[in-house]
Amino acid sequence: MEDPTLERHFKGHRDTVTSVDFNPNMKQLASGAMDSNLMVWNFKPQMRAYRFVGHKDAIMGVHFSPSGHLVASASRDKTVRLWIPSVKGESTVFKAHTATVRSVEFSPDGQHLVTASDDKSVKVWTVHRQRFQFSLSQHQNWVRCAKWSPDGRLIVSGSDDKTVKIWDRTSKECVHTFFEHGGFVNYVAFHPSGTCIAAAGTDSTVKVWDIRMNKLLQHYQAHTSAVNGLSFHPSGNYLITASNDSTLKILDLLEGRLFYTLHGHQGPATAVAFSRSGEYFASGGSDEQVMVWKTNFDQIDYNEVLQSHRLRTLDEPRPHIHDIHPRSPQYKHPSHTSAPQVDARTEPKNMSAPQPNVTNVGPAMFAQPQVNGSGRKGLHDLEMTSADIDRRGMAETQGGETGHSAPSTVPLEERNIPSQLSRTLEQIVGQLDVITQTVSILEQRMTMTENKLRECLDNQQKITLQVRPSE
Repeated sequence: MEDPTLERHFKGHRDTVTSVDFNPNMKQLASGAMDSNLMVWNFKPQMRAYRFVGHKDAIMGVHFSPSGHLVASASRDKTVRLWIPSVKGESTVFKAHTATVRSVEFSPDGQHLVTASDDKSVKVWTVHRQRFQFSLSQHQNWVRCAKWSPDGRLIVSGSDDKTVKIWDRTSKECVHTFFEHGGFVNYVAFHPSGTCIAAAGTDSTVKVWDIRMNKLLQHYQAHTSAVNGLSFHPSGNYLITASNDSTLKILDLLEGRLFYTLHGHQGPATAVAFSRSGEYFASGGSDEQVMVWKTNFDQIDYNEVLQSHRLRTLDEPRPHIHDIHPRSPQYKHPSHTSAPQVDARTEPKNMSAPQPNVTNVGPAMFAQPQVNGSGRKGLHDLEMTSADIDRRGMAETQGGETGHSAPSTVPLEERNIPSQLSRTLEQIVGQLDVITQTVSILEQRMTMTENKLRECLDNQQKITLQVRPSE
């Protein structure tokens, strides 16, 4: 057993990092920030990082689909975008809420999205055409986070009303509410077994509940300031947290104790997430940095875990993971001296890796926004289901090569057209599409005006006919 080690750090954001997530294929890492940009970092050497530009305000949450072919971003501009994480930066956008969208997450089968918002609601959407399904609206204040259970049957949400709610997806009812938090609930997550949930709060605590008995299992006070994020290790034995006290802490759930304290960020640590295998975890902070760490302390067969993840994405039965059995129902850790500390600020393992070049990628101009999940068409690829995308076998970007933008056309890159000319042609096509839609709208308005004018003329004729006999 070894201590966690800092493997990579990425610099490219221009403001606080708010969310991080690994691509299940472990080739990419996505991060969102208050600078309104989505960054996709490629782990393959010499591959450029992509900066996706499209949101008009801060990005609050990011999440990869189970297939890894899509990444969703939630923003303060009230929209959610679905991106193809390649150099083209194709995306479709829809207005999801009437206020800031705080979080977004794909369902385990990749067919649905759940979003949480400052409009006090949790909403569920289809990935296919981004159609609105239903809304959950019992919170009394901003909803900071909403997550799926591993089997996709339940949703957990945390709110500034200081409650954590469990929702049944089928009945659309709140099945239980936990009131134990003394502050706002910043983040929630399901244990990999689906039997427990964890919540992080502004009161510096992390709490773990058993949702079968609706009982508080563990209560950690390891941080000295607000806890902004957390993530379960896929084994279910560990929980990692990120806090305004600038530290990451790894909690041993089986022992019910603080396991590691990690120092790396200069300022508040605002986001943290394990990879799907658990071999790595990533963190983000107000220092605008994204850090990638090697777990080391839990030596398991990562290939076996990855294989089980792939099976779950193919609707295979989920493997059984033992429930949490803590030694004590509550744990409070007033001092942090007994747990090993790793200081990446002074003892990084590998900081020699050069920073990747960044390619600025704008949104596809032909991906028009939807309003409240209406049926207007967006990007063709994103209207397909995840299974459809899998079947099409969209290739990962290799040295600037990209997947095709429409199934009936040959990509411009494959026609040996210079990249600058290719981008210019794409912009022209996008502008033509915008003009076409504008003309269509104008035609509709002209038709409405003509109908109104015809109606007025008919009414005038009727009035004239009525007046003449009386004369």
